[in-house]
Amino acid sequence: MSVIALGLNHMSAPLDLRGRLAFTPEQLGPTLRQLRERLQHAREAALVSTCNRTELYCAAPPDLVRPTLEWLAGLGGVSAQQLSQHTYVLEGGQAARHAFRVASGLDSMVLGEPQILGQMKQAVRQADEAGTLGTTLHQLFQRSFAVAKEVRTSTEIGSHSISMAAAAVRLAGQLFEDLSEVKVLFVGAGEMIELAATHFAAKKPKAMAVANRTLERGEKLAAHFGAEAMRMAELPTRLAEFDVVVSCTASSLPIIGLGAVERALKARKHRPMFMVDLAVPRDIEPEVAQLDDVYLYTVDDLSAVVQTAGEKRQAAVAQAEAIIETGVQSFVHWLDQRASVPLIQALNAQADAWREVEMARARRALARGEDIEAVLEALSRGMANKMLHGALAELHSADGAHRQHLAETVSRLFLRGAATDPSRHGKR
Repeated sequence: MSVIALGLNHMSAPLDLRGRLAFTPEQLGPTLRQLRERLQHAREAALVSTCNRTELYCAAPPDLVRPTLEWLAGLGGVSAQQLSQHTYVLEGGQAARHAFRVASGLDSMVLGEPQILGQMKQAVRQADEAGTLGTTLHQLFQRSFAVAKEVRTSTEIGSHSISMAAAAVRLAGQLFEDLSEVKVLFVGAGEMIELAATHFAAKKPKAMAVANRTLERGEKLAAHFGAEAMRMAELPTRLAEFDVVVSCTASSLPIIGLGAVERALKARKHRPMFMVDLAVPRDIEPEVAQLDDVYLYTVDDLSAVVQTAGEKRQAAVAQAEAIIETGVQSFVHWLDQRASVPLIQALNAQADAWREVEMARARRALARGEDIEAVLEALSRGMANKMLHGALAELHSADGAHRQHLAETVSRLFLRGAATDPSRHGKR
């Protein structure tokens, strides 16, 4: 049994493939239950799915990797061979190191971004509710969260990065001279849209609106920013009103098509539109980027903008990596100890069985009226003989170097602290 991480992210897979394997929070539980039904040995599993990554963590035998990959490929409607070209498989300490780096924001497109930690915690809750978390993965993720907390409190890892939302505002400012003169439309009402609205609101745009499938949720977010709430069905007719469109929904299909944008541009008399698609899968059809008067950015397009450099950043990364390495070593040690649990349980069960046999024999002797001291003597000798029988039998049957090695092992197990010469027990 080992910890395995099977995944793909913004560094290993293109946006459209990530979109095929993106799961909403509501889909995580049913997907995990499906995995457990399909693969009986995958009793412990957790699924982390964000706009930049989809990762499946399992406590399972290594030979489960291939069938798990095939199952995941089936969900995405791609071949296992195609998926394998863009996935990574990590095991044991490497899987733990990866999970710790993800939780700490070191593996994100935006170095040190905090959203991933909340998304991992949500993934753990969903796995727990689905009954697929288990002791091993619980330890892995709790240690991930502890390491991430230490990284954020002990280093400046998050202070030198530009968030996706800030990057979008920065790019919009390069296109429009004065952001206070633009109208901004936010499509969706999730955490990323709220973050984007916060950054744009700081620039005091001329108007803001929030379009969402659930009007009540859209109204709640819009009220927070003094924006207008609108229904998603109004998008095609009102798209032309907005200079900036930022979209991030959980839709499995694009909600802003090429035709709708073409009509909007015509109504705007080809005044430019700045569009940001933060969703995976895409909210805006990729063909929109080919229009002359549209500046469309996806999460991958923003990656170059959010990268920052400098000595402080490198020092913070090095410090964070050291904290992570300490956490990895601790987890690997715990994992090694866990490997002995079945043996310990078997030893305890065997000792209980021997004890029950001797206790039953002692009770029968007492019932016959035998002397208590004699019964206790027989009980203690019976237990001692049973506990030593296996070791003595192995010593008698062993020969040569193996017998010498076995003698040393038996001495460590049964004569700990006694002043003995192990070699004497290897010769009779």
